[in-house]
Amino acid sequence: MDNNIELQNVSKKYKGFELKNISFNVPQGCIVGLIGENGAGKTTTIKSILNISKCEGIVKIFGKDNIKYEKEIKEETGVVLDDSFLSDYLTAKQVNLIMREFYKTWNENKYINLLKQFNIPTDKLIKDFSSGMKMKLKIATAISHNPKLLILDEPTSGLDPVVRNEILDIFRKYIEEDETRSILLSTHITTDLEHISDYIVFIEKGKIIFNLPTNELLENYGIIKCSKNDFLKLDENDYISYQKGQYQYEVLTSNRNTIRNKYNITTIDKPSIEDIMLFYIKGEK
Repeated sequence: MDNNIELQNVSKKYKGFELKNISFNVPQGCIVGLIGENGAGKTTTIKSILNISKCEGIVKIFGKDNIKYEKEIKEETGVVLDDSFLSDYLTAKQVNLIMREFYKTWNENKYINLLKQFNIPTDKLIKDFSSGMKMKLKIATAISHNPKLLILDEPTSGLDPVVRNEILDIFRKYIEEDETRSILLSTHITTDLEHISDYIVFIEKGKIIFNLPTNELLENYGIIKCSKNDFLKLDENDYISYQKGQYQYEVLTSNRNTIRNKYNITTIDKPSIEDIMLFYIKGEK
């Protein structure tokens, strides 16, 4: 399987923060979720991929160096970042006229249809849009030139559940239409990733904690609920971290079935991606 994004030992140092030797791939036909706390390094990673922020290490997009071939890479990449590239004093209709000149593959019909689907007015100034409407316009703009790759930073933030589901469906269809396409999706709404992602990359304090298939993460990880006595019987190598409650211990393991058989523990819950992330960040070891 070819990769649309390859990162090898990508590093970036700011005052008070360092991105440390980040390496992961975004394969063709896949949606990769990038998760982590605010300030963990998600946006820095994305800006390094897009050459907005200069970094050390190797970044390849479509097998090409992201700096040397930046112009042709951008022709095939759709981007949604938190800080909008669209002037507040444009209308959605004017955005169409600008993008038509900017992208050779701009699909005006697709863009107009997405505006209708998202109920975006064509003649209203962007500055008068709600935050949700602005995000929907960004997404419509990002996918209307039929890019091979979508890079999205918090694309569903601030949107209600109905609109979020609508947008997730668009992402699914975008991948299904062409098996060479990929999406890198950074979000703190981890429930979205449980429904659409193929892989999860978890960054904490500038380091990758894990990079795993989503189904493997959800099937293998477990939260053991037990007494203090049962907790003390666990081998430290059999769990990742624990949280101490008033009446019981909650313990995160990456191998639910092994733990069940080894210790004859029956109460092991399936965690969400958010649960797993919180145990890594806030749990004790």
